Amino acid sequence: MHGRGVSDVRRTDAVLLLVAIVWGSSYLSAQTATAALPVLLVLFARYALSAVTCLGVVASGRRGSPRWTRDELRAGVPLGVTQAAVLVVETYGVAHTSAANAGLIISLTIVLTPLLDRGDNSRALPGPFFAATGLCVLAVGLLMSGNGFHSPRLGDLLMLVAALIRAAHVVLVGRFTVGRAIRPLQLTTVQTLVGTVLFLPAAALDLPTLVHADPATWAQLAYLALFCSVFAFLAQTWAVQRTSASRASLLLGTEPVWAVAVGIALGGEHLTLLTGLGAALMVTGTYWGQAVERAHRSAPEPRLPTTGHSRRPATAASSRMTAGTPPLTTAGTPPGTPETSPGAATDSAPAATAHRLAKDSA
Repeated sequence: MHGRGVSDVRRTDAVLLLVAIVWGSSYLSAQTATAALPVLLVLFARYALSAVTCLGVVASGRRGSPRWTRDELRAGVPLGVTQAAVLVVETYGVAHTSAANAGLIISLTIVLTPLLDRGDNSRALPGPFFAATGLCVLAVGLLMSGNGFHSPRLGDLLMLVAALIRAAHVVLVGRFTVGRAIRPLQLTTVQTLVGTVLFLPAAALDLPTLVHADPATWAQLAYLALFCSVFAFLAQTWAVQRTSASRASLLLGTEPVWAVAVGIALGGEHLTLLTGLGAALMVTGTYWGQAVERAHRSAPEPRLPTTGHSRRPATAASSRMTAGTPPLTTAGTPPGTPETSPGAATDSAPAATAHRLAKDSA
């Protein structure tokens, strides 16, 4: 029995690590795809393939349950718009910087989200969190320096903007989903459909180019949609409910490390002394920041007279399904997964997935 338990833990860890590797590789795949096709065409294809796949998964779900609830539609439409905004800026950024820098800079979402989402929590974030944030800011400066200090590249600046927009999107995910019985898969499907509709007019004139794209380009698009989006979302949903928040955060938080590894191994990129130091500081800062924020969030509230119900602020846990998956903390349990109490679901959402849940449904 003990051996079986250890085996289950290892299998869950392996799935989470695989998700982190897939997410980390998505930057190089997006960069490769945008080198062959216009950015907006890549986004349309990615959204459309994800939407078709998600619709198939929803249609194959349990009979008798509604395909979508009113709450899922009300949340999915605006969140689909904000996620599309994230992906436009992020994909243009990836096209103008290295895959390694893109994966590292976007991880700023982890420390930006708690700064934006104070909610009803009147307690100030502790000093160490701001120290971790400062470390991340220093890391960004080093990553932008390349071989020496100079004007930042357009792609790096766009990734900074994307990280800020993504953090705002994560906050909105919490606002729209908290306290509502919203299923992650259904919400994600709505967002992919919204994104497909939004990008279709911009991509319409280039559709013949997409049809005649070579097999290698289609392989990149399929990988982005099916593996970096649908597979990663379903695998994460399964695994997160079978492990602790700290363990999931540790494993999923390795995503920027894999972005660097894939960029160097497969993309022919290289790190200078300054960018290597920046990469190390960014990983350290984001891990430190999420650990401080998680401890702060889980600390007991001071017993003061209150009116109404307080809301736990949204964490970085809600941003990784390409078209904006809701945080597993508030989105309910998808069909086919073990039942969990609302409290258990909240505690199981790993803060490390902040930038990714919002990114994987497209």
